Amino acid sequence: MLAFLVKYDKISVMEATEEKKRIFLLDEVRGLAVFCMVLYHAYWVFGDVFGFQAAKKLFVFFTPAEPFFAGLFIFVCGFSCLLSHSNFKRSLKIIAAAAVFTVMTCAVLPALGINEFRVYFGILHFLGLAVLLYAVCEKAVNKAEPFAGMFICLILYYMSYGLKYGVLGDGSLIKIALPPELFEHDLLMPFGIHSASFVSADYFPLFPNIFMFFFGVFGGRIILQKELPGFVYSEKFRFFGWLGRHAFIIYVTHFPVIALLAYIASKII
Repeated sequence: MLAFLVKYDKISVMEATEEKKRIFLLDEVRGLAVFCMVLYHAYWVFGDVFGFQAAKKLFVFFTPAEPFFAGLFIFVCGFSCLLSHSNFKRSLKIIAAAAVFTVMTCAVLPALGINEFRVYFGILHFLGLAVLLYAVCEKAVNKAEPFAGMFICLILYYMSYGLKYGVLGDGSLIKIALPPELFEHDLLMPFGIHSASFVSADYFPLFPNIFMFFFGVFGGRIILQKELPGFVYSEKFRFFGWLGRHAFIIYVTHFPVIALLAYIASKII
């Protein structure tokens, strides 16, 4: 499941040039990814949790597209780290929000008899640690050759993609089996290694997603080294731009809002 959204400082996507122009296109791309994720989660809640058949069919229909807008969102988050004043402070805020989210979904809601929304390591957990890792390694990462960095990230993403299947590689072309003992418990769940019984409503492990995040960092460096066309600094889609600028609060609130609407709809219909 997808689902993320990172809080960016108001100026976190502004400083691509010396004039500190805001890159509205970045806001709008992030907003589009947010929009897709909210819809995807809405289909899941209405369909799988509350049994609305039309929503269930839409969820199944859009499931193949989920990795694409999820990857786009993670790429943009990596890119945006280049434009933030303090990635360290931002990472701590995200991690704190993730901790609260886990307490709410894994302790408070189950105490009320609601068990469908448990989130042990979702997009907030992942992005909080990813931004923190970048903040710690920022100088070294920014010294690396960006094209080489992107290539290495692609290779590592491919090699760690099959962790969910218990292998290194993609499980078909390259398939290096890992010790089955690793998958008998959930202690390594943050890294993408867990038991067959593990369930999380929103799950974004560090591997392979961390390599898409740093792919965005290196890709962003290449983009910002070039003279960007004028249209990236003008607002074209205000709705998506607004969503992109308020991504954090939308992520924190959209699950309970969707669940409440689905609950009301189930009682009425």
